Amino acid sequence: MKNKNGLPLNVIYCKECNLSNQQPLPTNEYFHTKSIIQETIRFDNDNICAACNYNKLKWNQTINWEDREKELIELCNKHRKTDGSYDCIIGGSGGKDSVYQSHILKYKYNMNPLTVTWSPHLYTDIGWKNFQNWIHIGGFDNYLYTPNGKIHRLLTKEATRNLLHPFQPFILGQKTFVVKMASQFNVPLIFYGEAPAEYGDNVEWNENKFNLDDKPTGYQLDPLEGKNFKDAYLGGKKVQEYLDDGINYSELQSYKPLEPEIIRKKNIEFYFLGYYLRWVPQECYYFAVENTNFSANPERTEGTYSKYNSIDDKLDGYFYYTRYMKFGVGRAMCDSTQEIRNGHIDKKEGLALIEKFDGEYPTKYESEFLEYISMSKDEFIETCDKFRPEHIWQKKSNRWEMIMSPSKYFKK
Repeated sequence: MKNKNGLPLNVIYCKECNLSNQQPLPTNEYFHTKSIIQETIRFDNDNICAACNYNKLKWNQTINWEDREKELIELCNKHRKTDGSYDCIIGGSGGKDSVYQSHILKYKYNMNPLTVTWSPHLYTDIGWKNFQNWIHIGGFDNYLYTPNGKIHRLLTKEATRNLLHPFQPFILGQKTFVVKMASQFNVPLIFYGEAPAEYGDNVEWNENKFNLDDKPTGYQLDPLEGKNFKDAYLGGKKVQEYLDDGINYSELQSYKPLEPEIIRKKNIEFYFLGYYLRWVPQECYYFAVENTNFSANPERTEGTYSKYNSIDDKLDGYFYYTRYMKFGVGRAMCDSTQEIRNGHIDKKEGLALIEKFDGEYPTKYESEFLEYISMSKDEFIETCDKFRPEHIWQKKSNRWEMIMSPSKYFKK
């Protein structure tokens, strides 16, 4: 049984990593509205999540990583240029993952990547420092794109009010910008970092790239599905409505996807480096520290116990906080389940970290966030409460509590 938005009414947690079955999977953001039917992570009959099942393959020698690396070498040999021009595109922010993938491809596999960056909403000081170190210490060419601030704030505000999804404009921009740059520079090879199967996306373990077709499984770009861009949605509101409100069509072009016909004509392909090389986030962190002087936060990140994941945008904390409201999946759950799957902590420790930090309200950049989306704190909290699913949350003594938290579930 599921609720009106597709979430399983029976909340369960993975018996190996503690992840909730409410964990959302990526959706086509161009048709993301309040009435969305949200796909969630798959669990097998033993209540083990798809992310755990993939990671078993990653570590139990089912995947032959030597053969996978040979595939990577063949792919690089096919695309490598000898005239000094770019031969692959890497989208990134200068975080640990983009440092690792760009550095490995350039210095180990002798590629000449062009790095491209869709700017965060509001750079943190440490995020900007890490971005600069990536380019200047790491030694990469980079195009940094900063979208129209007035429009980006408007879309972020609408996405928060209509979808409780303040990160949607960034996600859309990030996806569209990378492929547009590949088209502009006529570089048909795009690399992303870790494979989405790491986090339980609905894909087969042996799929290695995006596809352009609307298939039930496989990595996909968000397509317009044959519709006019004016009929798509941004921030849960039709593009045509923005035009009716006086927004110029040209001001929304940054969020419009590249036509599939152009992608096919130019043979642009999208590969995940994590398909070819065994991806471990902690190792990416140490690699980034060593090779570009990457800096973690001096204190733990609000909502979790870690210091180095998603620290470049002042809105990062609100992305995770709003997901906690909508799905009961917080930042500490995201961090700890991944560390359990990679053998860095055990299930008991992960459960304690979730209990202690999940759902912590982020205060560090609160004033800047609220100013950015033009909302008061009361308005924002009220909006969050409207999106709490009834099968996840209940209010007792004027306080919200989770009906079936991980600790309650495993005590049953």
